[in-house]
Amino acid sequence: MIEVKNLRKEYCDDEMITTALNDVSFNIEKGEFVAIMGPSGSGKSTLMHIMGFLDRPNSGIFKFEGQSIEDLSDDQLAFVRNNKLGFIFQFFNLLPRTSVFDNVKLPLIYTHITEEEKKERVLKAIESVGLSSRIKNLSNQLSGGEQQRVAIARAIVNNPSVVFADEPTGNLDSKSGQQIMEILQDLNEQGHTIILVTHEQYTAEMAKRIIRLKDGRIIEDSQVVNRKIAREGFLK
Repeated sequence: MIEVKNLRKEYCDDEMITTALNDVSFNIEKGEFVAIMGPSGSGKSTLMHIMGFLDRPNSGIFKFEGQSIEDLSDDQLAFVRNNKLGFIFQFFNLLPRTSVFDNVKLPLIYTHITEEEKKERVLKAIESVGLSSRIKNLSNQLSGGEQQRVAIARAIVNNPSVVFADEPTGNLDSKSGQQIMEILQDLNEQGHTIILVTHEQYTAEMAKRIIRLKDGRIIEDSQVVNRKIAREGFLK
């Protein structure tokens, strides 16, 4: 599904060049649950931005479902991003005075499906995260954990090929974090490809594979041998 080969990304600021990614290569298959892990400044957020069609590399190859990013215009990248990818962020990024239903419906605004099908998709996504009873509530009336569950429903309402989760438990207490990771694990078991960005070892071990970055390079790419299951207890 995703092919990354010899990827390099540099940023130039006041004539000083900073290398964020340096010769990064790996593949991700459909249905994997991969954690990209590393300390601040390791390049993990830059890598997610490129894989999420939010940025372009300076050199190297990035292919999504066999299509090279170099062959796509900005409009085409936006189309793929809106229809093939789902995003979950640390700070939820919900519209505060908008209902749960309308927040989840947002990615469907520019689709060409009927209103009835949009409603069915939204209700199904909200039900999948256990928030059917809160569907009419405004997002700012919800707890942090509930807001993140709304964000997950919004991320999957388009049935994306890949769901990116950027530090999804970083702004939550341990109980809420456990619920979020359990939902992500369940989504993966249902066939969704999940790419988790985190700096937390315990959270990363809930994935099936960890790609570890340091100073813009991959220092480890391995399967998780003793995988943690969220429902067995999530610890900060």
